[in-house]
Amino acid sequence: MKEKVELIKSSLDTDLDNIDNINTLNEVKAKYLGKKGMITELTSNMKELSIDERKEIGRISNELRTEVTNKLNSIQKELEEKAINEKLSNEKIDITLPATKLKVGTPNILEKVTEELEELLMSMGYDVVEGPEVEKDLYNFELLNLPKGHPARDAQDTFYIEGDTLLLRSQTSPVQIRTMLANEEKEPVRIICPGKTYRRDDDDATHSHQFSQMEGLLVDKNISLADLKGTFDVIAKKMFGETSKTRFRPSFYPFTEPSVEMDISCFNCGGDGCHICKGTGWITIGGAGVVHYNVLDNCGYDSNIYSGFAFGFGIERIAMLKYGITDIRTFYINDLRQNVNFDRKEA
Repeated sequence: MKEKVELIKSSLDTDLDNIDNINTLNEVKAKYLGKKGMITELTSNMKELSIDERKEIGRISNELRTEVTNKLNSIQKELEEKAINEKLSNEKIDITLPATKLKVGTPNILEKVTEELEELLMSMGYDVVEGPEVEKDLYNFELLNLPKGHPARDAQDTFYIEGDTLLLRSQTSPVQIRTMLANEEKEPVRIICPGKTYRRDDDDATHSHQFSQMEGLLVDKNISLADLKGTFDVIAKKMFGETSKTRFRPSFYPFTEPSVEMDISCFNCGGDGCHICKGTGWITIGGAGVVHYNVLDNCGYDSNIYSGFAFGFGIERIAMLKYGITDIRTFYINDLRQNVNFDRKEA
């Protein structure tokens, strides 16, 4: 037995010197510690031995197995550390090299103008309220004083989805209706409603079947057209400069009475007349008016007690005027250079 153990130790020393990678290490493990390994074979004929001989051979084989296992584990640890160090050395990064430059986009101009208007009106006490883009005819037309058959409906060129009851909203005014109906206490309301709207329109440089609107509504006691004019003055000066002047021109909307067109003095010529304002010195940016008493009554507000004003304009129109954009389709392309150029122009 002692001779077999010495032969195993001698053979092991030779094999350990030749281990230079994990694969060789695993082969040595199998040779000595495997099911048919040299150490396992020491106890292969234990049944033929006496109890005392079994105890002695068991002790010797266990000591040898422990010794071999420790040596192999030590070599394995060295090999793994060596592999890690080589990998770190080969894959190291020179942190002194210049970093890769990443192209950074800019906010979409429509988003930027919308946020600018929201911040302004929120500072004046307005809440931002949103509503569904797929809307009921009841909210989009009827409660806004546009009953079925009303000629003003034709001008909307609506996308109907289900008969004449479900549609893509042609304005954000339904949000105003929903807000007033939901106000059970019929308290004063001061909201703005930004969002996408849809109308059957030709896609050209100045029109789109989908466009963004922002409408505002204020309902309280003793509200007049003068309050609307003051609000519009603040918006105009914020968006187009402190020198901007405003005016109202009579118009017609079924949901307001009186109704007005909102004009600002041409920011390009200062009111002298140019190609942008078509020689008039004024630019129309939206419509507004005093909320019609039918609309208030439809939403549960007593029109003898409450009054209010509403206004609305297209976000694209504001952005086109502010940034000198001539084609509305510019807002919906994926060319990041457009937004970068607008930012530079503003700066």
